[in-house]
Amino acid sequence: MGKQMTEMLKGTLEGLVLAILAARSAYGYEITARLREQGFTDIAEGTVYAVLVRFEQKGLVDVEKVPSEKGPPRKVYSLNPAGQQYLDEFWRTWSFLSERLGQLHEGGR
Repeated sequence: MGKQMTEMLKGTLEGLVLAILAARSAYGYEITARLREQGFTDIAEGTVYAVLVRFEQKGLVDVEKVPSEKGPPRKVYSLNPAGQQYLDEFWRTWSFLSERLGQLHEGGR
């Protein structure tokens, strides 16, 4: 992944993770796997876990510890109402930026 893509992804990763959690609850590795399925192959698990920690600190997700067949319990994250509001704002912002970028790409029309 090029430097420009990496920088752009930093600004959108939170929205991507929230969108995944809006579909269903998941633990960190599952989220990373879903991102990779969508073509974001260079995202490191550690990056996703850092985002999840921030979400937990901001109160945007609910966390449940679920027993694991292998090792310690897993933290399963689910979107709560505050997280849904944050995601809704992300999509509004994304729509605004996408429209403006499309206009600039078309020559400012």
